[in-house]
Amino acid sequence: MVKIGVIYFSKTDVTAQLAKSVIKGALTRDNVDIVEHQINGVDIVEGRYINPEVLMALQACDAIVFGSPTYMGGVAAQFKAFADATSELWCDQHWAGKVAAGFTCGSAANGDQTSTLQYLVTLSNQHGMFWVGLDSAIGFNDKGVNRLGCQLGVVAQSTDGVANETDLASAQYLGQRVTELALRLQ
Repeated sequence: MVKIGVIYFSKTDVTAQLAKSVIKGALTRDNVDIVEHQINGVDIVEGRYINPEVLMALQACDAIVFGSPTYMGGVAAQFKAFADATSELWCDQHWAGKVAAGFTCGSAANGDQTSTLQYLVTLSNQHGMFWVGLDSAIGFNDKGVNRLGCQLGVVAQSTDGVANETDLASAQYLGQRVTELALRLQ
């Protein structure tokens, strides 16, 4: 049994759609358990993330996939509040050795979404995690994924609150990839 955590913030629902696709991809394998949490305003009090149950559930996961829309070239403040709360786990490296990956979306084809993914990589490395990107180059594959050509993770683009089908396929593929690598590391 492998346990995959998916934690994300979503305002326009595109990030949530991507999260559901990551989960769908993870569940293509047998013996997979999912821990899913969408960060909400009730999780944050006076700027601090205060949901220790979620942090404990993620600590029990073999892999964690992070998701946030890109706002002004970085993660949403709600996701950042969650990330800051993980510093208490960082001291003892409770997430070290876990597989990590990420996804983001923005309203522009290049709205600095890679900056958001780079932040998620840094967060993962701070915790001693193993980052997993996409192994599929744009236009050079038969998988039908990675529409915007970012191999660091899933980058989606939408202006109407509906995720592009290829972006959803990319998220599903990432979920499969994360699960396969987590199974190998067991």
